[in-house]
Amino acid sequence: MKGVRHYPGFLAMAVACLVILYAPLIVVTGYSFNGSTSITTWGGFSWRWYADVFTGPDAPRFKAAAWNSITIAILAATTATAIAVAASVAMIRGGRFKGKSATFALINLPLMVPEIVTAVATLIFFSAIGLTTGYMTILIAHITFCIPFAYLPIAARLQGIEETYEQAARDLYATRAQAFRLILLPLMMPGILSGFLLAFIISLDDFIITNFVKGAGMETLPTAIFGSVKQGIKPNIMAISTMMLAVSVLFVTLSYLVNRIGQRTRS
Repeated sequence: MKGVRHYPGFLAMAVACLVILYAPLIVVTGYSFNGSTSITTWGGFSWRWYADVFTGPDAPRFKAAAWNSITIAILAATTATAIAVAASVAMIRGGRFKGKSATFALINLPLMVPEIVTAVATLIFFSAIGLTTGYMTILIAHITFCIPFAYLPIAARLQGIEETYEQAARDLYATRAQAFRLILLPLMMPGILSGFLLAFIISLDDFIITNFVKGAGMETLPTAIFGSVKQGIKPNIMAISTMMLAVSVLFVTLSYLVNRIGQRTRS
């Protein structure tokens, strides 16, 4: 039986998809090192626009937005990971209970609902309860949609851990809390770290939901970039976009490697 790569047109389709996906990123990355003020004319290799991000006229705005993005991402990822750990233990170690399938669907709902729908619904909810949009509303929204991203690697890790470890601990007179803290939690740690890293980068890069619930005067790095782009694409925007791309690739790679290390340790 032939593999899918042997079908006529597969190679051309794969190359076309890769070009469509990654050519814009390569162009943005390349022109972020452009010494010219033009975004289309190459003026020689230069680091000037990276320096401009930190020292130029827009630097205070970008620094404030970056601080908001990083702190929100850390808090959202930490809270979402803690909730995901509790949810995974309940779903996988909790046995059968009424509404288990509905609970699983509820946990993964943010993955299935279009992000624009989630953004509008979240804004309407905050308005209905009289919550002023700002830092806190962004944080709450990010925690909500980061939970499934943290849950999936944690649940996958927990499913591969035999219950005999906990049973052995209980046979040696450990309480349920001790068995979880001393046995199960360390074994789950690769999945927890992978889930945290994934939730962090999802929160850091989010634009659509953040733009709906941020309120006036509140900016994160993606919304600050969008605001600058509306006034015209400048080379420093390419530089800051490239840095965000590098951070995203780094965290996704770390999440993948941590998950792989956990799988190797388990096997």
